[in-house]
Amino acid sequence: MPQESIITDYGFVGFFFLLGIFFVGAALTVSWLLRPRDPNPIKNSTYECGEIVKGNSRIQFNVSYYLVALLFVIFDIEALFLIPWAVTFRELGIVSYMEMMGFILILLVGLVYAWKKGVFQWR
Repeated sequence: MPQESIITDYGFVGFFFLLGIFFVGAALTVSWLLRPRDPNPIKNSTYECGEIVKGNSRIQFNVSYYLVALLFVIFDIEALFLIPWAVTFRELGIVSYMEMMGFILILLVGLVYAWKKGVFQWR
């Protein structure tokens, strides 16, 4: 590979890196210049979809909401792995089938563990 080709390839990478830094800096600068500078109590209040705020905005939520959300994300990722595997199932063979069953078994063990811990019960 000629030396000039390597330099031009890295030159393009460096150029786009600097261009990206420039655009981020320009966007931050323009937004700082155009932002409103007249704070008042109405602008600084908590926004609650037009509803009147009741109490402090720093309330604590039940951890179960976050755990259910994490489980949802885990099973979404399972679907991302499972769908392409199911489409090419016939070409992959028995080894792929056993690997996917192990993957599903691990997720099933996690689901049973979460069920036993009472994650799905709203308190």
